[in-house]
Amino acid sequence: MSLADDLIMLVRGDAQSDRVVPPSGFTARLTVFAAAAMGFLAVFTLALSVAAGRLADNWGSELARTSTVRITAPADQMPALQAEVAAILESTAGVDSVRTLSTADQQALLTPWFGSGLDLSALPLPGLVEITQATQGFDAQGLRLRLEAEVPGAALDDHSQWRAPLVAAAERLRSVGWISVLLLGLTSAAMVTLAANASLAANAQVIRVLRLVGATDSYIAQAFVRRFTLRVLLGAFAGAALGMVVLRMMPAATDMAGFLSGIGFEGAGWLLPAVIPPLMAAVAFVATRIAAHRALKELA
Repeated sequence: MSLADDLIMLVRGDAQSDRVVPPSGFTARLTVFAAAAMGFLAVFTLALSVAAGRLADNWGSELARTSTVRITAPADQMPALQAEVAAILESTAGVDSVRTLSTADQQALLTPWFGSGLDLSALPLPGLVEITQATQGFDAQGLRLRLEAEVPGAALDDHSQWRAPLVAAAERLRSVGWISVLLLGLTSAAMVTLAANASLAANAQVIRVLRLVGATDSYIAQAFVRRFTLRVLLGAFAGAALGMVVLRMMPAATDMAGFLSGIGFEGAGWLLPAVIPPLMAAVAFVATRIAAHRALKELA
């Protein structure tokens, strides 16, 4: 039979051909369990890849809009210099908003690292002025030169030095996630191929009898293809459903928890795991079809 005939028979079913493959046994349970495990892992791998992509987009967009002016000066001169820097920034084209960070703001920034009992008076902290740029942005090099000329000790940091590596790392993590999904698909194909070969070898005597009574190799192969495809579809559906339930139980993304609490899907993204069972079934269909026809030739 052709590929189209196999697909039609897969959907319609055939009670007679289904009897060729035992409905239960070691290979059946192994196939369903392995497909469920692959489906479960595929959901989490896909969620990790999507979360990494979302993180890269957030870092790329949010951090790109913010810059900081750092002022190094004696403490008694700091308020006047911060006010002068703020005035320069407010008159700069492309700057959307300006915020001078107070001692309390700096305390809040350092608390996660050093605890709440840190005495900032003992530390020579620089003055900080935060910039949020408008959509069109501003001339960073021109602003940097102006600050150096008008406010000695003021330096513009547009975060590009440390933003780029973070975005690149998140992009690589997203790529690793998609590569892992591909590897899971290949592993599923290998698992189904081994299970199909084991089932064909275990039923070699039955296959010889079927040939004696007139059954063609295409008819016998079709029985194995249908049975294993449905087993993988069932297992993958159960594993993917369980994975989605576990993802829903994870804490929602928050600014404090960061990336680890943001692993999951958002909105229409929850439809992505629904693609996993049919894709794994398609892989099983192709892998079993190739393995069955090859094994039947060897049994001839």
